[in-house]
Amino acid sequence: MSILEMKVPSPGESITEVEIATWLVKDGDYVEKDQAIAEVDSDKATLELPAEVSGIITLKAEEGDAVAVGEVVCLIDTSAEKPSGSTAAKKEPEQEAPKQEVAKAAPVAAPAATYASGSASPAAKKILDEKNIDATTVVGTGKDGRITKEDAINAKVSMGTPTGGPRNETRKKMSMLRRKVAERLVEAKNTTAMLTTFNEVNLTNVNKLRSEYKDAFKNKHNVGLGFMSFFTKAVTRALEMYPDVNSMIDGQEQIKFDFADISIAVSGPKGLMVPVVRNAELLSFRGVESEIKRLAIRARDGQITVDEMTGGTFTITNGGVFGSMLSTPIINPPQSAILGMHNIIERPIAVDGNVVIAPMMYLALSYDHRIIDGRESVGFLVAIKEALENPAELLCGNDPKKAFEL
Repeated sequence: MSILEMKVPSPGESITEVEIATWLVKDGDYVEKDQAIAEVDSDKATLELPAEVSGIITLKAEEGDAVAVGEVVCLIDTSAEKPSGSTAAKKEPEQEAPKQEVAKAAPVAAPAATYASGSASPAAKKILDEKNIDATTVVGTGKDGRITKEDAINAKVSMGTPTGGPRNETRKKMSMLRRKVAERLVEAKNTTAMLTTFNEVNLTNVNKLRSEYKDAFKNKHNVGLGFMSFFTKAVTRALEMYPDVNSMIDGQEQIKFDFADISIAVSGPKGLMVPVVRNAELLSFRGVESEIKRLAIRARDGQITVDEMTGGTFTITNGGVFGSMLSTPIINPPQSAILGMHNIIERPIAVDGNVVIAPMMYLALSYDHRIIDGRESVGFLVAIKEALENPAELLCGNDPKKAFEL
């Protein structure tokens, strides 16, 4: 017999422990080499654990167990042969045994009492029905807890507690990723002087550019011309104008960056994930859209890596895709600011003294007031507004075809 001990690989430099989220195989199953046998949660991502060899697997950890990197989580017997299809026949006697036991046990079951605990006598039931009171909410004083006529007469309708409906609750351990997100959110609230400033933007001109060029853009680059590329380009422009927003605190020092690694919040199967678009200031519209699409697919399929979600300098989150009109997003530490996008609503606004209907969006910038003053935060948000309301000039250099690489 040849046994391989499978150990937890290291998902990243700073990660020393993972949690078994789901076993994708059962104890005693035959697994193929490179077959996904488990999903493991770290504090930054969910990763698949592939079998290192083929053979019969023996699990050494339960779902929900926290295991250290390098710890053995399963054994694989590489000398075992792949079982034939006859295994199902061997399980049939095991399936029949419980049925035989139940059949033997049934005759010896005790007969039900005439009035079980908590049941009402006919007279009591009539009174409770008239009062519209559920018998299960009444404590019986009769024999074996039986509800008597007197109990029913004295019963009162509860004015504050609903009756008759289900009142169940379930408990489920949060994944390591979800717990880490919770810790980071509390940390951001407790350790930063967070404020939020708001503005609104008229997206009429962005819509015009998208309507005019989106088909050609899609046909040439095989990716859609969405709003995220416009917002990302507007953000990188504003970060160059207001570098304090593109910085973070390290002890008693402020670190400023001459590059813009933009974290884009996306919803994945395991919850919120924030992959990073590296050097977004150097990317074209096509580059931004392609990278966001690539990262979103990897997050959706559970293939995103820790390295792809660390090191951002600024975050964009779009609650508008879920219908949010306005919110105060929480800073993604150790970053110092986050931009919140919201849904686009056609609203009446005043333009040159006239009332017109325009596609409007509220913008929210949450920032750490310890290193970003009001002037920088408001100016930064205004710069984004200006770029999005005049995208042809400020984001496309007055040549949309060239900017869209058409």
